[in-house]
Amino acid sequence: MGIVKEFKEFAMRGNVLDLAVAVVIGGAFGKIVASFVADVLMPPIGILLGGVDFTSFVVTLKAAVGDKPAVTLNYGKFIQTVVDFLIIAFSIFVLVKGINSFKKKQEEAPAAPPEPTNEEKLLTEIRDILKQKN
Repeated sequence: MGIVKEFKEFAMRGNVLDLAVAVVIGGAFGKIVASFVADVLMPPIGILLGGVDFTSFVVTLKAAVGDKPAVTLNYGKFIQTVVDFLIIAFSIFVLVKGINSFKKKQEEAPAAPPEPTNEEKLLTEIRDILKQKN
């Protein structure tokens, strides 16, 4: 029972749950970026380069023989995946940069002055009493 209890405590920690949420959202974000690159970004780039479809860039290593399909090196898909990665990396960079600048602004904001200690309060009272006597 000790291992099950330890695992439950581990799995229910805030950091693990946050990581799980981040992985799910990251997966969904990756699909959005992949669709953006494949369906929005690459077609105009292909037109600019003469109507080229990057996913069709292949090098045939071995031709198809009978029922066996051809062995191809699909470097066009690799190019598209690299573009996906660059967009995701840039998006994360912008997000982290924004969060860091927000944290920096919070750190630079002046904090409220600390409450006086009991000694300071007593000394202030003594000073005020002495002023009243004179």
